[in-house]
Amino acid sequence: MAPFLKNVLAVLAGFIIGSSVNMGLIMLGPSIIPPPDGVDMTTPEGLLAGAHLLEAKHYLMPFLAHALGTLAGAFFAARIAANRKSVFAMVIGFVFLMGGIAASRMIPAPTWFIATDLLLAYIPMAWLGWKWAGGERTHG
Repeated sequence: MAPFLKNVLAVLAGFIIGSSVNMGLIMLGPSIIPPPDGVDMTTPEGLLAGAHLLEAKHYLMPFLAHALGTLAGAFFAARIAANRKSVFAMVIGFVFLMGGIAASRMIPAPTWFIATDLLLAYIPMAWLGWKWAGGERTHG
């Protein structure tokens, strides 16, 4: 397969896999850490109405979803890419970071969570995914 096509496939696969991990954990979250009574965490309106009832523990699963989704996506992008594997892992990290920034502007959350999420869940996890995928700096 041509390197260009393999690299495009790496980004697409990384995005799909990372998004799937993210969404799976988001969907699983309320069964692991139930929301407070009366809080509908399935809609932005429900989150906004119940945000004052959420405790730190309620932000654990969203953080893990963002971090592990990015980690998985970057890992697979780096494994699949024909060359410049670190670049493609970081592309996944950057794309997910942009999603995290957009979400932080739309979904109410405390400043400490937004800062932690944006600083730790995306670029560091993309780097770790690349390292776990082999971490070699290939060029070409």
